[in-house]
Amino acid sequence: MSISVSARAEELRARVEAFMNEHVYAAEEAYKAHTETADDRWSIPPIIEELKAKAKAEGLWNLFLAEFNDYGAGLSNLEYAPLAEIMGRSPIGAEAFNCSAPDTGNMEVLARYGTEEQKQKWLIPLLEGEIRSAFAMTEPAVASSDATNIQCSIKRDGDDYVINGRKWWISGAPDPRCKIMIVMGKTNPDAPRHQQQSQILVPKDTPGVTILRPMKVFGSDDAPHGHAEVLFENVRVPTSNLIGQEGEGFAIAQGRLGPGRIHHCMRLIGCAQRAIELMCQRVESRVAFGKKLSEQGSIREDIAKSICEVEQARLLTLKAADKMDKGSYKDAKDIIAMIKIVAPNMAQTVIDRAMQAHGAMGLSQDTFLAEAFAYARTVRLADGPDQVHMNSLGKQIIQRYAG
Repeated sequence: MSISVSARAEELRARVEAFMNEHVYAAEEAYKAHTETADDRWSIPPIIEELKAKAKAEGLWNLFLAEFNDYGAGLSNLEYAPLAEIMGRSPIGAEAFNCSAPDTGNMEVLARYGTEEQKQKWLIPLLEGEIRSAFAMTEPAVASSDATNIQCSIKRDGDDYVINGRKWWISGAPDPRCKIMIVMGKTNPDAPRHQQQSQILVPKDTPGVTILRPMKVFGSDDAPHGHAEVLFENVRVPTSNLIGQEGEGFAIAQGRLGPGRIHHCMRLIGCAQRAIELMCQRVESRVAFGKKLSEQGSIREDIAKSICEVEQARLLTLKAADKMDKGSYKDAKDIIAMIKIVAPNMAQTVIDRAMQAHGAMGLSQDTFLAEAFAYARTVRLADGPDQVHMNSLGKQIIQRYAG
């Protein structure tokens, strides 16, 4: 595989890296300090809005929108992937460039399937960074790793749809900037299995929408963005809020997840790469039992294995991005499953080694490692658990080679 990108993509990569070095890493402490000391944990740290204004002014904005030149940078998935890796090195990196989930996926859905009215009302404010959004699919009562299990109902009533259901792990829903949710539910339980679902736009302030509680990841509520359990009780929205046609919800979700999985994997590769760099700096500066930690054989082995694993995951993910660019999500389904299996597990392992090399400090708030580890562990479930991807991939490979 030859990796060739445009001169503009290379230039953007250098500019994003420079912006991260100059602004983003230095802002991490101020961001954390705000969430830990503010009277309202769900208030937005001013530093993130300052970063967004700077990135927007420099034209480093909405870089993820692959084929939509009218809205974004017009980069291919392969060209954007290294940028996602650089942004992923910081917990606040992607948001600074208006390139963070779930907004990226929601903007792609609206750009691809939204009506002109939906685009003007919701897509444009999202592209401008004026609001944020959420994607409500997962439910506590069913195994949502199989999206056809969802029970949330979307029933037509005249010129409205009425929505009833309970969702959880809805990333971004507690964020005070979240103004719109894309909700996935069933419009026709009697249709073929993959044509029962639809997606619909639900403003967060619609009567009947209740944020029940923030969900915690390893004890952290991830404020101010967070993840929520949300109740929809007789929520009424106009039929014009439907995205696409009835029964297209599952197909829309699959198309949304392809680029999103590449983004997640590249961000995790960025986390793992930064973890290795921090590990190298740490072990070179610490002495135990009469010599530097960097002179210990086991430490060198951990670093060697880690850099090999990161590079393997990086190349595999770039190959997946390239295959998507040359075909479709369906054409790249096998390799996207591979990266979703490989990258989060790799990142979790590499970050764990870095934490071990840091000693107790690696578990603390004094590095980004604990937060990065939680992110890697979370992505092993987000966008589909490991087992779902392994089952799907195994089935594809058997059919390929056994006929």
